[in-house]
Amino acid sequence: MSNRRILRRWIRGPRRIAAFLLCVLAGVVLVGVSRAADGAGVANQPRVDWVAIDDTVQPVSAARLERGIARANADGASLVVIELNTPGGLLDSTREMVGAMLRSRVPVSVYIAPEGARGGSAGFFLLEAADVAAMAPGTNAGASHPVLEGIEPDQTMKQKMENDAAAFLRSYVSRRGRNVEAAEQAVRSSKSYSAQEALDAHLIDVIAENDQTLLHDLDGRTVTRMDGSTQRLMLTGARVVTLEPTVRERVLGTLENPNLALLLLAAGVLLIYVEFHVPGTIVPGAMGTVMTLVALFALNMLPVRHTALLLLVAGVFLLALEVKFTSHGLLALGGIVSLTVGLLTLVDAPVAELRVNPGVAIGVSVGLGGITVFLLRLAMRAKRRKALTGVAALVGATGVAMEAIETAVGEDGRCGHVMVEGEIWEATADESLAAETAVRVTGSEADRLRVSRA
Repeated sequence: MSNRRILRRWIRGPRRIAAFLLCVLAGVVLVGVSRAADGAGVANQPRVDWVAIDDTVQPVSAARLERGIARANADGASLVVIELNTPGGLLDSTREMVGAMLRSRVPVSVYIAPEGARGGSAGFFLLEAADVAAMAPGTNAGASHPVLEGIEPDQTMKQKMENDAAAFLRSYVSRRGRNVEAAEQAVRSSKSYSAQEALDAHLIDVIAENDQTLLHDLDGRTVTRMDGSTQRLMLTGARVVTLEPTVRERVLGTLENPNLALLLLAAGVLLIYVEFHVPGTIVPGAMGTVMTLVALFALNMLPVRHTALLLLVAGVFLLALEVKFTSHGLLALGGIVSLTVGLLTLVDAPVAELRVNPGVAIGVSVGLGGITVFLLRLAMRAKRRKALTGVAALVGATGVAMEAIETAVGEDGRCGHVMVEGEIWEATADESLAAETAVRVTGSEADRLRVSRA
């Protein structure tokens, strides 16, 4: 091969490599430009944060709503939609949720949905606090009269509760430009409104069949904020981002069931009791401690009545007295009744979903009471029983004479022998016994047994 041909091949090689690299670089640039364009499109696209709350109003749901509003304010969302389905809940949590909605820089819409859902009690307060109140067909909201579970307040206390709740509702319903008188009727007269009735009474702004209809109806609407300023909702082509519950919220939401908390507490107490009486097993004590702490943590999130705690302590005390004194079951019955009443009134909640189920309360009381009395009786019997070892432990046992036994030790110091519980013992008898006679141990003298005919 000539030198000229070799030189040409050597020059063409780098040219091909350079062309290949240029193609790769051009592809990278095109991809980057495309992604930048997509990013710019997404950045310019309106965003709606969607928070679904299908639960009672309590600390966990309040924390979730506050988290959703905080994220929307941080990410620059155009609107926050709270899809709500609740029977009601705790007033303290309601105030926290309303406060978060009123302080939000991003407009908030509360949407009672889907069909068949309700915004009962505390849910009505949340609905009226929204910049845009919406309901789906076939839903209802209202019945917001304050309730004290298990207690009938006097007239003065009832008026104070009603006036406080009504003033709280008026403080923002009037600023939203809605019907204050109709809203107060939900508090003072426990009135509930269907979707159409709420729209006719000017308590809500729109009835929407689904989420797409809601966003379509709200697009271009001007809302008045709490500070009096106005803001127009631009939701054309909006991207909906759903706020999923965290693992912590799922776990706490499950633990906030008072029935589960009581079952965990009863099981934990019994396991700890077993660990105290059978030390060294470790597993029951560890599991019982964890279950008890989890139960106490769950109950701490709920409004617990202190008088109910006194009833529970009294119930346990009566069960302990049943073991100490003979009452033919009267003390145990009183303890079980005290436990039942204490458990039924333990959680001071305005809605049934946050109260202790009567069946669970009775079951836990009877089961815990019966098991406690049984275990305490076993412990007392074991404590009273004398510890017997050696010769004294054989009193009452039966055996057989291995040889003739006389009533006294012979002059040579010898006496008969018996076989008792597989052991051979020297023995004297109350009467002369022949060999192979069945005997019973009646006592002992030094290391000799005293036996009689069985």
